[in-house]
Amino acid sequence: MKKNVMEFICRGLIACGFGPIVLAIVYLILYNCDVIETLDVNQVCTGIFSLSALAFVAGGINVLYQIERLPLILAILIHGVVLYIGYLCTYLLNDWLAFGIKPILIFTVIFIVGYFIIWAIIYTATKRNTAQLNEKLKKSQQGSEM
Repeated sequence: MKKNVMEFICRGLIACGFGPIVLAIVYLILYNCDVIETLDVNQVCTGIFSLSALAFVAGGINVLYQIERLPLILAILIHGVVLYIGYLCTYLLNDWLAFGIKPILIFTVIFIVGYFIIWAIIYTATKRNTAQLNEKLKKSQQGSEM
C-alpha cells in the first residue's frame, strides 16, 4: 500500500508540471478563437492551480493498474470516475463549462465517448502486441525443439 501511495505521489508530481503548459495551450486556443480577450490575475492563478492539481491526479491515478489484486474492470471504472470528476470540477471552476444540466450532460457524453475510444485503442494495440509476442514465442519454441 505504501509503495502504491508513493508511486501515486511520484507520478503525480511529474505530471503536475505539465498542468501550466496545458493551461497556456488552452488559453492560447481560447484567445485565438476570440473566446477571451484578457485574463485577470485570479483567472490565471485559478487556472494554474486547478490544472496542476488535475495533472497531479491524472498522472498519479494510473497507479491503479499496478495493483494486482484489483480487477482490471474495477480499476478502469475507478480511473474513469476520478478523471471525470477531476475534469468536470476543473472545467466548472475555470468557467470553461457553464453550470447547468444540459452543459454537464453534453460534457458527460463527450467524456464517456472519448474515454471509451481511448480504451478501445489501448485494448486493440495491446491485443495486437500480445498476439505478435505469442507468435514469436511459438516460433522460438518450435525452433528450439528441432
